[in-house]
Amino acid sequence: MLTFNIRGENIEVTQSIRDYVEKRISKIEKFLGNDVEATAHVNLKVYPDKQAKVEVTIPLPYLTLRAEEVSNDLYASIDLVTDKLERQIRKYKTKVNRKAREKGYKNIEFANANVVAETEAEAEANESQFEVVRTKRLSLKPMDNEEAILQMNMLGHDFFIYEDANSENIDIVYRRNDGRYGLIETGE
Repeated sequence: MLTFNIRGENIEVTQSIRDYVEKRISKIEKFLGNDVEATAHVNLKVYPDKQAKVEVTIPLPYLTLRAEEVSNDLYASIDLVTDKLERQIRKYKTKVNRKAREKGYKNIEFANANVVAETEAEAEANESQFEVVRTKRLSLKPMDNEEAILQMNMLGHDFFIYEDANSENIDIVYRRNDGRYGLIETGE
């Protein structure tokens, strides 16, 4: 069963908006097992140029569903993000269910929900999406995050792995969708 945590940025979350979000996103419950308890974290943003962004994150045991959509209409963005979540589940259902069985996870398998079953060819095509086609070996040099961002930009990559000179942990800098930078720190 899904519960909802809905918050708004630059918008008041009225009862009608809350009801619409819950009605639309509850559609994915048909894919979750009956005994799965999850909270859908929904963030609604309205920008000054009248664009509406909807972000949904649903942490499940051993898996997190996440989708976001931007459009000129808040309700359209809610519809689009719901469709995107359903497509994600349909696309990865076979792989997630197989991995769950292999690892012995409980309460993780997606239900069929009257979805047309994947053919063997489609399943194999989806499997090949995760095939590792190249392996690189890195020797990490100690540096600070500003130098790592510079290296990342010089290489034209979207992320860069390095050893932090101060903490001696392996960290990752990455370019966010908004063009700014993020940092993932490892260790304690």
